[in-house]
Amino acid sequence: MNEGRIWLYVSPTVGLPLFFIGVAAIALIVHASILLNTSWFGSYWQGSAATAAAAPAMEAAPAAEAAPAAEAPAAEAAPAAEAAPEAK
Repeated sequence: MNEGRIWLYVSPTVGLPLFFIGVAAIALIVHASILLNTSWFGSYWQGSAATAAAAPAMEAAPAAEAAPAAEAPAAEAAPAAEAAPEAK
């Protein structure tokens, strides 16, 4: 270890706890910044990951609304059939 001489100047009983406290502080800061700066992380912790999978099915819905009334039931059934395998 190249930096092994640091223990000549800093006692291991002081340096090691400071090192581990620093590592824990960095980990908490990183996790807090992810939690505060993203919209999906809090939902992930709450178990809302299944609603994210439903979002692509919702994007197909406007195309079904533009279809004529006679074709609308068939168009609505198709996205529902496609969404079922994703839920598994």
